[in-house]
Amino acid sequence: MKNIQSIAGVIPPVPTILNENRKLDRAGMKLLIDSLIDRGVHGLFFLGTAGEFNQFDAAEREEIAEFCIECTAGRLPVWIGTGSSTTSEAIRLTRHAASSGATGVVVINPYYFKLSEDSLFAHYAAIAEASDLPLMLYNFPALTGQDLSPAFVRRLAASYTHVCGIKETVDQLSHIRQMILRVGEVNPDFAVFCGFDEYLLPTLAAGGAGAIAASANFAPQLMLGLYKSFRNNDLPEVLEYHRKLIQIPPLYALDEPFIPTIKEAVRLSGLPLPTFSHSPLNPWSDEKEQRLKQIFDRAGISLLDKPNG
Repeated sequence: MKNIQSIAGVIPPVPTILNENRKLDRAGMKLLIDSLIDRGVHGLFFLGTAGEFNQFDAAEREEIAEFCIECTAGRLPVWIGTGSSTTSEAIRLTRHAASSGATGVVVINPYYFKLSEDSLFAHYAAIAEASDLPLMLYNFPALTGQDLSPAFVRRLAASYTHVCGIKETVDQLSHIRQMILRVGEVNPDFAVFCGFDEYLLPTLAAGGAGAIAASANFAPQLMLGLYKSFRNNDLPEVLEYHRKLIQIPPLYALDEPFIPTIKEAVRLSGLPLPTFSHSPLNPWSDEKEQRLKQIFDRAGISLLDKPNG
């Protein structure tokens, strides 16, 4: 099993760059990966919500995972989303990620059918027993319809030492706090990441590991700046970055699903990437573009802010 003692920082949930045929755009994906590495993020998470994992079949997900792992080439830890509504597919994808060289996997719980706690535990147990690759849970109850409670996660982490963290995409700070405190009692190294940008500061203050949040794709300097200043005990700078980050959330309400908005934000930040999405969506419009620019302005994000390097 790989070393899982130092999972922390700012990890973008990377969007999957597609061409006009809604197939993987390898050149665009490489450009985004190289840019994020150059800008100093601490890891990369592929095939999460922003990566449109639910729009691809298993073979396509394996193709994307292989390319992203190969393209990253060991420069940063790589986490692959392997969650599925079926246990067998989640196991297949997790084993594939392991054999392809992933650092670990991020596994969202099954969606559509709500499961009993015992059934949910059996699902995760089967995945954990199929591979000793580090496994992070992914809690997004607004989309899955079922919460991963701190008590449930504590039980799972106590049973499997390589269940090493969680992405908490919950709009409830008390949930994050309880996750940190209760699961930390059975595994002090358990890494709790917030999934919403504006919760990075309170997550860190409560003892959490960092953020896996979408603005790290188009404005990584904000969360990276907050993370660094927090570690340096520079409170004025922490607050400066926090006040910019809290301007980000309206961006996700510009359209549903929000994935195309993230891709447009990446383009607006200076990367000439195609913004095609696999999801059913409304066309991007001048009105959305102007509202996105206004959010950038309030958050202090420079338009066409070219990455360094």
